[in-house]
Formats: sequence, structure tokens, C-alpha cells
Amino acid sequence: MDTLSLILDDMHFDGVVFASTHNTSPWRWSLCTPGLASFHIVTSGQAWLTRNNEEPVLLQTGDLLVLPAGTDHRIQDKPQTLAVAQDLLPHMAQTERLPAANNPGCGGSGTVCDLISGHARFDIDMAAPLIAALPPLMHVRGLGEAPPLWLGIGLQFLAQEVAVRRPAQQAIINRLGDILFMECIRDHVESVPEGSGNWLVALKDRALSSALAQMHRDPRHNWTVPELAQHACLSRSAFADRFTQTLGEPPLTYLTRHRMRLAGRQLANSGLSVGKVEIGQGVLTALYDPADGTPAFGDVWGPRPGTFKLKKNTGGFLCLGPPTNLTGNLALFLALPDLQIRGISLSSV
Repeated sequence: MDTLSLILDDMHFDGVVFASTHNTSPWRWSLCTPGLASFHIVTSGQAWLTRNNEEPVLLQTGDLLVLPAGTDHRIQDKPQTLAVAQDLLPHMAQTERLPAANNPGCGGSGTVCDLISGHARFDIDMAAPLIAALPPLMHVRGLGEAPPLWLGIGLQFLAQEVAVRRPAQQAIINRLGDILFMECIRDHVESVPEGSGNWLVALKDRALSSALAQMHRDPRHNWTVPELAQHACLSRSAFADRFTQTLGEPPLTYLTRHRMRLAGRQLANSGLSVGKVEIGQGVLTALYDPADGTPAFGDVWGPRPGTFKLKKNTGGFLCLGPPTNLTGNLALFLALPDLQIRGISLSSV
């Protein structure tokens, strides 16, 4: 499996929720899905997308517009509409088309626009690195010189599917929505220029892509830089330099963050205590800093208040890696020379 496929698999896509609306001017919807990609498809007519402190964007028939981070926005009949915005999110997952004229402030007797709007469902934490690398808005135009073939086929299929309520409708739309979003991502990855500073360039680099694939395919393996360099067919130093320059962090730091996200997902889904979550060849252990009582987990993972219920203990280190017999409450550690928790190198513990 190629590297982008492995990264998308790690996101655990779970379909889309959507609303099909028939809008007559003046109309205006608002939508905000933080961390989850939202989208709009114009099946007939035209619409304008507005965001805070950004220029309005015109959407025409056949256009697909994706906001990868689910940024707060409005979709409306014209930039300076008189309509009062209505929240679209509560209407999603309804099987019937929504006539905007039935929603106060969102419909009149003017020009018509038919929309399919929704948001994807996936693991937000696992998706975070990819979403951060994508532009805030991805606009795929259905008209013009060379619209992508997948767009025309996909939108025609989607419009047909939402037109009439049928058995298995949601299951089909789930998979089609995932495919359309993945197609957008793939097209963007292929268009990222060399030297852009975007880590997605690594997916087009045969050497780096091979190493990334190994880490995502088998995060349980106790990878070393020389071993990853061998898969990349580069010397150790050339691989480490190239990886760090392209992805903005050393190979094993990238791997650590990936393992942390995997451990976080297991924590969220299993209900296990922090000290029992297995990841890689070892176990994730999060202990509190005895000085201020804050979890050291946040030093690598980033501030995640309320995300996990960590057990208070003494020590103050987050440890991830092969089992090691150490004294006190610190039972496991990650042997990474460049990884420091609260300024203390774990390799020197």
C-alpha cells in the first residue's frame, strides 16, 4: 500500500453527514465543524462562500469546495445578502431534502440554488498532521477547460443518490463522500511544488515516502535511523538530513508523534488506564510532574485539557518504548537521544 493510502487509513474515515438544500434568494447558511472537513457541492445555480477576514468565493454549478479544517463560514446567495444565517449542522443526516423556504431567514422567491453540504467523519487527532498541511480551502471547479474526470462522475452519482430516498442511501453516500475528499487530497498532494516547505512533498519523494510507509505500516517495530535509511536507499546522514529538512523534524521524532497519536486513539477507544496502553513494542505511561501536578503527556502531545483522564502519580515523565527495568514509578522509556521531556533527555534517565 502506498504512503498516502496508509496515512488515510490511519485517519479511520467513517463516512459523511450531509444536508441537501433547495434555496431561493435571499438565503444564507452557516457551518462550523472544527477539525472535521466540511464541504459544499453546487448541483444547480450558484452560491458564495464567505469567511471572516477573507474575500468571498464564488461557487458555480458542478463545483466542489472543501474546508479541510472545518473552518467557520457562511454559504449564501450573494456576498451582501439580506438573509439571516441559519445553522446548517442540525439539519445534517436528515434523509429529506431541505427546502430553504421553510427555514425563516433562508429562503425567498428569487433565484434558485441546489446544494449538497456536509462534513466528513474521521479521527481528528490522527488526521491533524495532514489537515494542517492542506490549504484552508480546496476549490475544485466543475466548469472550465479541464475539470477532473472523477469530479463529474462523482457529483452526478451523488446528486442522483440524494434525489430519492432509497435503501442503503447513507451507506453509499458515506463511501462516496470519503472518496471525493480523498480525491481532493490526492490532487493537492500531486500539485504541491518542490521547495514549498510543505511536508506533503515527502509523499512524492521515493526515498522519504518509502521510509514513511515503513513507519506507518509497522509502528510497533523498534525503528532506528540506519534501518529507515536502508529502506530509503540513502546513507544514514543523508536520510536524516533530507527527512528533517522536508518534514521539519527528525525521523524518530516524527515516529514518536505518530505513536503518541496511536496511543491516544487507543486510550480514547479502550477505556484502559494510561499505564496499560500498549503501543509499539512497549507501553504508554503518563506520569504527573510532581512540582505542579500537570501531566507530562502534554509536553509531547500538546495541551489536550480534558482529552484523557490521566492518573496522578509521581515521576513527571512520559515514556514510550521497549520495556526497561528502572527504579521508582518510571517503568518504561523511549530511547530517543533528541527527545526531551521538561528539559530532561530520556536517554540519560
